[in-house]
Amino acid sequence: MTTHGAPPISGPIRFTAGAEHAGQRVDRFIADASGTMSRSRIKTLIDDSRLRSDAGPVTQPAEAVRAGGVYTLDVPPPIPATPRAQVIPLSILYEDSDLIVLDKPAGLVVHPAPGNLDGTLVNALLAHCGPGFTGIGAERRPGIVHRLDKDTSGVMVVAKTQLANDVLTAAFAARDLDRAYVALCWGLPSPLTGEIEGAIGRDKQDRKRMAVVGHGGKAALTRYRTIRAWGTSLALLECRLATGRTHQIRVHLSVNGHPVVGDPVYIRRVPAVAKTVEQPLRGQLLDFPRQALHAATLGFVHPRTGKPLSFSAAIPDDMEKLLRDVDFKMTGT
Repeated sequence: MTTHGAPPISGPIRFTAGAEHAGQRVDRFIADASGTMSRSRIKTLIDDSRLRSDAGPVTQPAEAVRAGGVYTLDVPPPIPATPRAQVIPLSILYEDSDLIVLDKPAGLVVHPAPGNLDGTLVNALLAHCGPGFTGIGAERRPGIVHRLDKDTSGVMVVAKTQLANDVLTAAFAARDLDRAYVALCWGLPSPLTGEIEGAIGRDKQDRKRMAVVGHGGKAALTRYRTIRAWGTSLALLECRLATGRTHQIRVHLSVNGHPVVGDPVYIRRVPAVAKTVEQPLRGQLLDFPRQALHAATLGFVHPRTGKPLSFSAAIPDDMEKLLRDVDFKMTGT
């Protein structure tokens, strides 16, 4: 094995595999070769399409290493351990010494990452909690125990103490809580109430997308019921997660033939059913600037007191207006 230069803080690092490394998992090989990065860090970078070999992109952490293969890892610039506090308005539904429950608006990124190093929910929470906030673990940061996609709105809970972080993380892992989303989707699901099951993993053709995969994915189950339907053109669904995979509702509804209206990732062409909607409503739906998906309710047991808590957030104005327009233009009410 040879590396070319000492591993930099960021930028490309090149590794050449020897015969003794043939057949190893590529994530293990790169982690051992770097001497500074964990396998979990390597897996994250692979998921972000940052590892290539001389044979092409590496898409799976378990891919076997080839003797003599040259692997290039593009390491992004480091993110500060403690993001800076920024005053950003927040809609707080509940707060005590252990946790904060809030209504996250669409467009707000949850956590700093390359491309979004500030202006995030974490930056806002640091400013909200103030200088006396001690944070989670050794860092002055809030405990992000679950996330919502940037353009998904709705209820989130954030831990302020290590106890709350540990208990809530375990509750989300065990699905020992109540979460309901509402989604406006194209078409009318059949049956009107049902389940969508399919393991979810990275799309091999586009690493920024998730997909239902035959192998290498994680088991996923979404339960849904139809709240309202407009013929066979559109439906408002309530979705509940039996598992919590990245983009799960968006992927499952898309694979089922009923993608979420406005989804910029999982709608690649105009849905055929859109032709059943007259203009200008059709254009309004097709031009909706985000996925019409909202985390409506969240219920859990308080990590310190054991008291059951439940919170709800109203559908935001942009999605509510769209629903009113659908109602008016398709039913006259």
